[in-house]
Amino acid sequence: MTDDSKSERSQFLEAMAGVKRLRQDRARLTKKAPRPARDSVQYRREAAEKEHERVVDGLSTAAVEIIESEQELLFASPGVQIRQMQKLRRGHIPWQAGLDLHGYTLDQAREELYRFINDSANGKLRCVLVVHGKASGSDAGSPALIKSHVNDWLRQLPQVLAFCSCAPQDGGTGALYVLLRQKPSR
Repeated sequence: MTDDSKSERSQFLEAMAGVKRLRQDRARLTKKAPRPARDSVQYRREAAEKEHERVVDGLSTAAVEIIESEQELLFASPGVQIRQMQKLRRGHIPWQAGLDLHGYTLDQAREELYRFINDSANGKLRCVLVVHGKASGSDAGSPALIKSHVNDWLRQLPQVLAFCSCAPQDGGTGALYVLLRQKPSR
C-alpha cells in the first residue's frame, strides 16, 4: 500500500467512526408517526383540534369552506333527476314550511336547522324553505358564515335529497329550497 492509500483508508475509518452496522436489510414500508408527549405543545394542539371538530346533532362543527354572499348554491344526491332539479330551481315545487335563521348564532342555527329538517321529514313535507341570509355585515362580498355552514350541514343530513338557491321572489341567494326524501308509506 502506498502512503496515499493509507491516508485515504485512515480518513475513511475516521469518517465512519461511530457508525453501526445494520442488522436488518429490509425497508419498513409503513411509517408510524411518533405520538407526541402529553405535555408537548403539539399534543395540546391536536387535542384542541379534535375538540373543535366535534359532532352535535349529527352535524359537524368543523370549519367549512366560506361561500360568498351572492354565490348560488346547488346540491343533489345521486339519483335525483335533472327535471326534478329544474323544477326546484325555478320554484315550481311549492314549499310547505319555512325557517328563518336571521339573528341566530352558529350553534343556535345548527340546532334549529336540524330540528326543522327532522320535523319536516317526519311530517312528510316534500319541500321546505330555509332562509340563511347573505352575510352578517352590510358590506357586499363579506363572508356569509351561516350560509356557508347551512350549505355544509344540509349535505350531512340523510333526509335532504337536494337543495338550491331560491328564485328572487322567495329570497334569491339568501334562501334555499330544500327537497326532502320521502319515506315509503307502510
